[in-house]
Amino acid sequence: MRIATRFVSRAAASSMVVAAALALVGFQATAQTASAATKKAPSVVTCTTANTKLTVTEVSRPINHLLLKATNTGTKPCYAYIAPYLRAGADAQAPLPWAEETTPQAVVTLEHGQSAYAGITTSTPEGEGGAKEKTLGVFFADRKGNAINNEKTLKLPKGGIFFNSAATVTYWQDNAADALTC
Repeated sequence: MRIATRFVSRAAASSMVVAAALALVGFQATAQTASAATKKAPSVVTCTTANTKLTVTEVSRPINHLLLKATNTGTKPCYAYIAPYLRAGADAQAPLPWAEETTPQAVVTLEHGQSAYAGITTSTPEGEGGAKEKTLGVFFADRKGNAINNEKTLKLPKGGIFFNSAATVTYWQDNAADALTC
């Protein structure tokens, strides 16, 4: 009887040591995995003129529209907040108004190589005045809607585009089709 009790006690003690060792290894592995995930998870930054490539093109439909494209060239994902601040021509006194009806449901997040789009209505028959402009100044917005960073000046297609008082720009969209529905 004594031998059996001693054997059971040793077996139980060995089992507890093994269970404790396995628990410790599991805890360390979980901590290492969490630590590795924290180190590898890229932080998201605000899109700026420094971490994106900007292009502006004329589109055939709808008429009197341009498409602004911002492509993330940075190493981290970036947020294209709200809408771009646009200055049509070097002498513009105020940015183009944002088309409020184009507000997306979420901030557009761009991984490296992905693009955000904004549609620009250059003029309508209801607009007043106007002039042919050769450049488009672009600023990004921060999370609070303030213009940030340095202006990027783009040359407009065809040596210039006519803008009048009805000109607007959409909020950033994750595809060109949505940006051109304004």
